[in-house]
Amino acid sequence: MTDAPPRPRLLVLSSTYPRWRGDTEPGFVHELARRLVDRFDVTVITPHAAGAARREKMDGVFVRRFRYAPVRLETLVHHGGMLTNVRRSPWKWLLVPWFLLGQGMALLGVLRCWRPEVVHAHWFLPQGWLAACMVGKVPLLVTSHGADLFGLRGRIAARMRRHVIHRAAALSVVSEAMRRRVLEEVPGVCARVMPMGVDCEGRFFPDTSMRDIDTLLFVGRLVEKKGLRHLIAAMPAILESRLGVTLDVIGSGPCRAELDGQVAALGLQEHVRFLGGLAQDDLPRHYRRATLLVAPFVEADNGDQEGLGLVVAEAMACMCPVLVGDVAAVQDLVSEATGVRVDASNRDVLASAIVSLLQDPSRRDRLARQACRHVLQNYAWSGVADRYAQLLYSLARQEMR
Repeated sequence: MTDAPPRPRLLVLSSTYPRWRGDTEPGFVHELARRLVDRFDVTVITPHAAGAARREKMDGVFVRRFRYAPVRLETLVHHGGMLTNVRRSPWKWLLVPWFLLGQGMALLGVLRCWRPEVVHAHWFLPQGWLAACMVGKVPLLVTSHGADLFGLRGRIAARMRRHVIHRAAALSVVSEAMRRRVLEEVPGVCARVMPMGVDCEGRFFPDTSMRDIDTLLFVGRLVEKKGLRHLIAAMPAILESRLGVTLDVIGSGPCRAELDGQVAALGLQEHVRFLGGLAQDDLPRHYRRATLLVAPFVEADNGDQEGLGLVVAEAMACMCPVLVGDVAAVQDLVSEATGVRVDASNRDVLASAIVSLLQDPSRRDRLARQACRHVLQNYAWSGVADRYAQLLYSLARQEMR
């Protein structure tokens, strides 16, 4: 009987990661990491935040959180994302050098003591750039999720991305629109389209037994590119046609105060409910209850836009009909057969499309069934994680030889 070969050591770098179990922050990086622990020893380096453990093991993943400021000031990346936070609170630019230093020191320590065979950096900037500068000959996979590609403009950001692309052993993006944007910056580069996944084998599965009438659902960070203000602006026109419509809003973020003010100014307090951020385990019952998920994505003033829209895929897995803002990246997910895409910045067009779907239950049912099949075939975590595992293992073998 021969001993099993040692599992490759995989180091993951991410600025977005759950701070604790049941966190409301996006958890897709952890969802991928925990599905790789049967084939890799996985360590994650991510920023610390108030209430989070400095080091812990979550679902077999060793998580190391680096400090970059006094605890009360460690607010650079959560509740909206780094780009949104620094643009809304310019003083937070002062945290960026300390963030880079803290992450760089943590990375250096793990490289020296743990010696990973492969590194997976999520986002070009700053994780991909730091890794490109520091990991030496260790194979590097960089995955871009959108904001680092669409939202960071200018020659310096483009030059840093090109450096990352040329240094990386492999590059992945989560949508075809992102692949096209990468090719515009670096013609000829090999960028794989490898989206994050949906837990179709666990949390998210088809169930229409709880479906309400005239309940709209929004799920996402309360930031400009998610387009919630356009949906709220469309609500008076929607109510003219269907008086009983309500909108449930799940999410938190820096735009909450101005959205509250918009609801009050339009007299919509009885029709719009802010439910706050919810853990992943709490989302399925809302997807299964809603008449329609509305994700009114738009391009933000700084150019940032959605990279894919995983909440849309989650809703589709639960057979919730979807209507989305027609930004380029969602076209992989939502076609004429699986949902409705509209110009969400036009409140009249948005309202008309919503009312049309609310008045046509047979069309909603048809779209929901086709959408569910599409997600099960293309976005289930089982297949997504296997594709990432194969790529990472092939890169690790280069280092292990």
